[in-house]
Amino acid sequence: MNTYKNFGLIGVAGYIAERHLKAIKDTGNRLVASLDKFDCVGKIDSYFPDSDFFTEYERFDRHIDKLKRLGTKIDFVSICTPNYLHDSHIRFALRHGADAICEKPVVLNPWNIDALQEIERETGRKVNNILQLRLHPSIIELKKKIDEGPKDKIYDVDLSYITSRGKWYFISWKGDIHKSGGVATNIGVHFFDMLTWIFGDVMENIVNISTPSKAAGYLKLKNANVRWFLSVDFNDIPKEIKDKGQRTFRSITVEGNEIEFSGGFTDLHSLSYQQILKGNGFGLEETKKSIQTVYTIRNSNPIGIKGNYHPFCKNKV
Repeated sequence: MNTYKNFGLIGVAGYIAERHLKAIKDTGNRLVASLDKFDCVGKIDSYFPDSDFFTEYERFDRHIDKLKRLGTKIDFVSICTPNYLHDSHIRFALRHGADAICEKPVVLNPWNIDALQEIERETGRKVNNILQLRLHPSIIELKKKIDEGPKDKIYDVDLSYITSRGKWYFISWKGDIHKSGGVATNIGVHFFDMLTWIFGDVMENIVNISTPSKAAGYLKLKNANVRWFLSVDFNDIPKEIKDKGQRTFRSITVEGNEIEFSGGFTDLHSLSYQQILKGNGFGLEETKKSIQTVYTIRNSNPIGIKGNYHPFCKNKV
């Protein structure tokens, strides 16, 4: 009897897909078939050279169905496609009797979660979201510290994340707010998930800046006041970081103390897969808060530089 699980993967040509290929291999499982309309997928050779590959959704769909009829059931479908396609591809997985493993954000709108939960109930399958920050040792340690601290304490938190992107970003689907959800959704949703996981529900959500390249605002959580700044603009990176030749800046401070979590990301997808295979994946219910948070940010009118704003907002509007 086979002890491995059979995987399909949609969006295999994308950047993040290699982490999923590695995670499938690291956990001793098998990639049966993958799909992408782009055919620059030579990286598959390093992991599953014998797996089938398709550039057309219809042929991939037919192949998965044929395998099922011949006795090879797909257990999981990993989804690494553009954000706006996640909902459709999750439905594909569930309809084929597989559990889904989906990159963040699981969907763009809160009501999409309700619909998917209904399909979960109909099919008996599960949607798992990759929320890797919940598995990062430094973040787990921070949550433990907060959980063991005073229950009524309100912490002051600053989140800064600047990950430089070139002109291509705005030509690609990532630059289209209808496809990516905008910069706060695309690069920030797992940070908002992490913050609500640690500090509790959102009580107030104010947006100071919202442009195609950056967003900033203030979140009042049950146990924290959070000033946040997210950007893909190289010009927003602090000078001392630029002088080191670096194009990314990531910082979280709690009560003025830096939380060191710059390292340790490499194997978090494999760790996520280990937990999912044990039945401990993060499901749709756990994604609701962060999806609602970024949806509200996306549909808010920025108030400008006033109120409790992040210091990086100065001179940005």
